[in-house]
Amino acid sequence: MADNKNNPHEVSDTGHEWDGIRELENPPPRWWTISLYLSGLLVLVYFILYPSIPLVTGSTKGLLGWTQIKEYHRGLEEIQAVRAPFEERLAEMTAQEILDDDEMRNYVIASTRVLYGDNCAACHGVGGQPVPGSGYPILNNDDWLYGGTIDKIVETLAKGRAGMMPAHANLLTEEETDKLVKFVIDASNGEATEAGWKLYNEKGCFACHGADAKGNQMLGAPNLTDRIWRFSGEPDEVRRTIMHGVNDANDPRTRIAIMPGWNERLAVKLEAEEFGDDPEDYYDGTETERLTETEIKKLAVYVHQFGGGQ
Repeated sequence: MADNKNNPHEVSDTGHEWDGIRELENPPPRWWTISLYLSGLLVLVYFILYPSIPLVTGSTKGLLGWTQIKEYHRGLEEIQAVRAPFEERLAEMTAQEILDDDEMRNYVIASTRVLYGDNCAACHGVGGQPVPGSGYPILNNDDWLYGGTIDKIVETLAKGRAGMMPAHANLLTEEETDKLVKFVIDASNGEATEAGWKLYNEKGCFACHGADAKGNQMLGAPNLTDRIWRFSGEPDEVRRTIMHGVNDANDPRTRIAIMPGWNERLAVKLEAEEFGDDPEDYYDGTETERLTETEIKKLAVYVHQFGGGQ
């Protein structure tokens, strides 16, 4: 047969034929046959060395005792060993000190991406840019409801925020509402009229948004003179905000805009330090810590470095 392998008409076949193509009995190449037997041997060796055969309550362990979870923990330990010196330093530094230290700032930015993704990105977007109209504040511009300094960002993360705008549906006539909607839109474009300003002041809007309508960070009242909209700049959406407010418990159509606090213990500490008191005098033992103080500092630096930090 070897003498005739180049002439298919002189090689025996199996008797099968499809569309004029005969199935010959040529043996496969020797290298292919050897590879087949070696692969079978490799499978057998794998079965002996590694977990492979499922059992009722687990699987065979293999002579090496290797598992994916062990491999994961080993890799995690290696990463933690590299990070440990940095994390120890972070615990002793303030957020401002981290920001001022190039090495530590770069470490935080590189190591906090996952922390931000797990806890913040769902609302504020991967790069600090939430879905338009979602109502979540943009983090990568320089427009801050409560302030964009590193200390203010730490405070916001620790305490959470829940600004409040009262509903005006029962306080304004339809004509007044229309005029205020127009004023807000005009103000954002730098085109507010004298009549609009007059109504704005008469209805007491200045008490929260300021005499110049540029907002009040103490209250979390937004700037009405820029073109940045937390909810929407469409007339119907502006009207809804004016009529039904934000976080007004008395209006079922109010907008809900609440950021949870991530470390109540740190929030209490910051409040005590603001008054020069000992934080231990304020703790009652029930404070939650969804994120550690170090994680809060890392997130504050990470957010500050999006580009809009003050």
